[in-house]
Parts: sequence; C-alpha cells; structure tokens
Amino acid sequence: MTDDDRQDGKKRGLFSRLFGRKPEAAPAPQPAENEQAPVPPQEAPEPQAAEEAPLPESTVTEIVATEPAAPQPTPVSAPEPEVEPEEPEPEVEEPEPGVEEPEPGVEEPEVEEPPAKGGWWQRLKAGLSRTSSSIGSGIAGIFTRRKLDDTTLEELEDILIQADLGVAMATRVTEAVGKGRYDKSIEPEEVKAILAREIAAVLESVARPLAIDTAKKPFVILMVGVNGSGKTTTIGKLAQKFRAEGRSVMLAAGDTFRAAAIEQLSVWGERTGARVIRREQGADAAGLAFDALKEAQESATDVLLIDTAGRLQNKAGLMAELEKIIRVVRKRDESAPHAVLLVLDATTGQNAISQVDIFGQMAGVTGLVMTKLDGTARGGILVAIADKFGLPVHFIGVGEGVDDLEPFAATDFARAVAGLDEHERP
Repeated sequence: MTDDDRQDGKKRGLFSRLFGRKPEAAPAPQPAENEQAPVPPQEAPEPQAAEEAPLPESTVTEIVATEPAAPQPTPVSAPEPEVEPEEPEPEVEEPEPGVEEPEPGVEEPEVEEPPAKGGWWQRLKAGLSRTSSSIGSGIAGIFTRRKLDDTTLEELEDILIQADLGVAMATRVTEAVGKGRYDKSIEPEEVKAILAREIAAVLESVARPLAIDTAKKPFVILMVGVNGSGKTTTIGKLAQKFRAEGRSVMLAAGDTFRAAAIEQLSVWGERTGARVIRREQGADAAGLAFDALKEAQESATDVLLIDTAGRLQNKAGLMAELEKIIRVVRKRDESAPHAVLLVLDATTGQNAISQVDIFGQMAGVTGLVMTKLDGTARGGILVAIADKFGLPVHFIGVGEGVDDLEPFAATDFARAVAGLDEHERP
C-alpha cells in the first residue's frame, strides 16, 4: 500500500465519523477539505450536510449566523412599502380644496337664482330655444341685406309652416310683415317682433288658468291623452301645486293597464301627501273611478285627479272605455268630471291636432296641457291648435321638474317662440 492509499483511507474514516455514511454516497473529498482547510469553491455543499446530519457547534454557529442575516433585512424592508402607500393624505388634500371650494360657490346661486327673478322665463326660453332658433335662423337668412318682395314672403311662410304654426297663422304673419314694407329693407329683429305680436294676439284668448270651483267637493279632474304624453307625471305635478295652495288632494290610479303607472302615481302620492286610490293591475278602471269619487266625497277632499290609460285617438274600443269612465262617474255626481284635461306631447307635431279633435268629441275636453316643448323645434303646434279649436290652454311644460310645469302665459310664450329677450315686448 502506498502513502497515497493510506492518506485516502484516513480521509474516508474521518468522513464516516463526521457524517455517518459511506464515502461513496457523497463526494467525500469536498467536505473533508472544507472542514480542515476552508477553500472558497467548497462552500456550496455545506448547507446540504447541515440539513442531513448534526454538525459540530462551531459549524452550526456559522450557518445560523449567516442564515438569519439574510432574512433580517427582508422583514424590515417589507413593512416600509406597506406603510408608504397607506399615506393618501397628500392625494386627498390636493383635490379637496380644488373641488370643495368651487362647487358650493356654483351650486348655491343656481338654486337661489330661479326663485329670485326670471326663474320661469329663463326655463321657458331655454325650453323653446330649439323652436326659436329654427325660426330665427330662417328669418335672419331671408331678411339679411334683402328687400321685401314676394319671394321673401313665401320663404318666410314656409319657415313658419315648418315650425307647425299652421297655414292660417303663417299667412297672417306674412301679411303683417308685408303690409307697407313692400320693396323695402326690413331687419330680422323687426320681423321677429311682428311674429311675436301676431302669436300673442291669437293666444291671449286661450290663456286661461284652471279655476277650481270650491263649491264642488271634490272638484273632479279627468286626465286623458295618448300613450307617452305624460299624463301621470302631469298629475303628480298638479297635485303638488294644489297641495302648495293648501288644498286637499286625492289621486285615482285609473291607468290599470300599466303596473308602472300605478306605482308611479303612488310615489307622487307619497311626495305630495295625497291619498292614492289604487287597485291591482287589470282592474276595472270605471269601477275604480267610482270608488275614488265616493271616498273623496265622504272625506270632503278638495280635488280628485283621475288618471286614465293612454289610448290612441283612432282606437274605437279604447275610446269607448273612456266614455264608460265618464258615464260611471256621473252616476255618483251628475256634474262630474268638472274638468277634462287633454295632455298633449309637443313632439308629436301635427298629430296633436287630430288628438284634440277626437278626444274633444269622445270625452268633452275642457282644457289643454302641453308638455315636452323643450324636446322639439316645432313648438308652434300650440299656436295652430289654439287658432283652430280655441280651447283653453291651462299649463305648459318645458322639462321634467315640478317647476317646469307652469300656468300658460300668452305673451311670454309668444316672445320665447320668436326669440325675443324678456324686456322686448311684442
């Protein structure tokens, strides 16, 4: 045996005593050399030996000292980023002064200004802006730097007819404009003033408020109209106005075809403090109206507003049901209903004329409510209806808010359609 073999045998014996296994299971020379004389390349196997078998105290001490040193920075650095994103104070503080300061300053005057002055006029003018803009731009295009002749008058008449003012009204206006001005220059603003004056002359006779006869308890108002005209919403707005006047109000949910209409009227009843008489969907509308009138009489209610289902004016069966409601109500009170209000949607244009005609024959319409004037450029249809039928126009609406339904004023409406300012009298 050579000296090299003896040295290898000693090394294998030392390895067995330290690690408790045969030298063939792992590379013996590497850990042995690492134990006796630490060499930098031999440090990798030490953790494996430490995990598999107990090591001397000196070796364990070295491993334990090195292992916690690595994790210690991690827990310290980990909470630091968690705290940093939780500091939104600078982010919150920056928008707070920028948002809170302007918003109250803008909202407060908007709420205060309408009641203070010109509230209704501003809403009316804004609501009719599409109509006035359509008419005004046409007038400006015709009469700017042009003399008055047959061609300009014909063009003016076409513009007024397109705005649904009606042929009769358009003819009247063009005749007034051409009177004494033929072959002369005329300013667009002068044409607008003439237009407003002629419209006001027609509307003055129909602008009448809805009078509540206090001798009749309740004063029964039947609301009629086609689908989507806004009957139920108009009832709620009228109920609020009557309540503001100190009157007691009862609502009858006579639109039994639509569950949504029943619920909508119930919500208006809660808002206004008005009692609502309702039945399940599909119930007999005439019977409900009779019961509502009976309860209103027994409770001495001032005003009873009866909603009805929307029906097309050309459907004979539905119109017959409306006649039945009126007939049944009169069994309880021969003078009822005391007012039959037809709610018209201004966006329907010329179709509104046929509605007034048919509903007037079948239900005895006593007055009109024109809604959605802000949704069309043909707001002149109200002028055509007033000129043809002469029915009282009690209320007009230019929006969804409660304050957007107001008693009809002929002069205000006329100058808003013509695009005149508030101080410019027609």
